[in-house]
Amino acid sequence: MTRDEIIAKIRKVEALFTGSEFAGEMNAAASALQRLKAQLAAVPEATSEFQFSLQDPWKRQIFLALARRHGLAPYRQYRQRHSTVMLRTTNAFINQVLWPEFLELSKLLHDYLGEATRDIITRGVHGDLSEAVEQPNLPHA
Repeated sequence: MTRDEIIAKIRKVEALFTGSEFAGEMNAAASALQRLKAQLAAVPEATSEFQFSLQDPWKRQIFLALARRHGLAPYRQYRQRHSTVMLRTTNAFINQVLWPEFLELSKLLHDYLGEATRDIITRGVHGDLSEAVEQPNLPHA
């Protein structure tokens, strides 16, 4: 059985386990879940090296913190740009855990920083944050 097939079966068993009202079904689902997780652990997924380019320093900080929280060790190769982050992990972990989490947190940060910036400008500089008015194209004098 492939790793993806085992993961799909785990999801089905977990759904059965959470949706069951009978103790017998729950016990059977729990033991099946343990067996499937043991199979999954026995089929390791190969790790690969991934390169991320994160120009925004705030988003890069979030990404680095998330990677470290999940036990990964971010690094850069000699002479790589400061905006480059390298990780060695599995493709499934990047696609199913790290990247979706990063996108959600970076959106929250972007919204928060935008709101804070508007608040600071309206309180400290000027209350009108509207865009500049477009002037008609007049001939130069």
